Amino acid sequence: MNPQLAALVAQIDTVLVGKNAQSRLAVCCLLAGGHLLIEDLPGVGKTTLAHTLAHTFGLEFSRVQFTADLMPGDLLGVTVYDRNTGAFAFHPGPVFTQVLLTDEINRAPPKTQSALLEAMEERQVSIDGATRTLPSPFFVIATQNPHDQRGTYALPESQLDRFLMCLSLGYPDAAAERALLLGEDRRSLLGRLPALLNATSLAALQQQAQAVHVAAPLVDYVQRLLAATRDPRRFAEGLSPRAGLALLRASRAHALLQGRDYCSPEDVQTVLPAIAAHRLHPAAETAGSRDAVLGQIAELLRQVPI
Repeated sequence: MNPQLAALVAQIDTVLVGKNAQSRLAVCCLLAGGHLLIEDLPGVGKTTLAHTLAHTFGLEFSRVQFTADLMPGDLLGVTVYDRNTGAFAFHPGPVFTQVLLTDEINRAPPKTQSALLEAMEERQVSIDGATRTLPSPFFVIATQNPHDQRGTYALPESQLDRFLMCLSLGYPDAAAERALLLGEDRRSLLGRLPALLNATSLAALQQQAQAVHVAAPLVDYVQRLLAATRDPRRFAEGLSPRAGLALLRASRAHALLQGRDYCSPEDVQTVLPAIAAHRLHPAAETAGSRDAVLGQIAELLRQVPI
């Protein structure tokens, strides 16, 4: 494993106990320059993971708690008339940061959710006819509660597709839960840990990730996987070419995390569930849960030859 990245993952694991697989995937997502969606029940560590990622990567951080009355201007910023100068002045919103934590994103109304679309895709926002560039890097780490909980609005497919990966943490095992119950408060612990990267070193690692070699036979394998998702007997709609590009980006980042300068089928297989689960819907309407989709993806990986 890459020594620098191994230290980074190890530090995240000291805060988020017992979730090494999810921590590694989250690091891969940011190395690939993507946005991260963390979906699960309240209280299982979604916000803790987001805080830990931002702190460990050493980036400027803002948090927005999404609520039913949150308006787009609360997120993007507003233009206000200044009596002293006789001119309008722009007051930037919390989106003007390097890491934006949108907590419980699906509790905000659709109009506010859609305000993030341009920011996530183009790294810029348009306000009052002016286009304003966001800081670099710019990552959105969003947490989402299950759709069957009260006061939630399902994210549209167009916005879900802007998230490179979607992770679910789940309940900790008995040993990890005991460590949490008897250990130090996670926020106090995080406050004592150093930042291990900064924007410059992260940009260098991202360039290394994109330089990871992908051989032609591996591209053939990725294409077979994409074609398999487009079988109407498996999913209502398959993965798009953009999802295929996301799969390769994440696979390269995973290879770098493993300390390799080439991509392997194991990299693709490791990241595929996080890349695909929020983009796919089972063909049978009665089997629409995330677990059902993950089960179909696992079966697909067993059936598609390398």
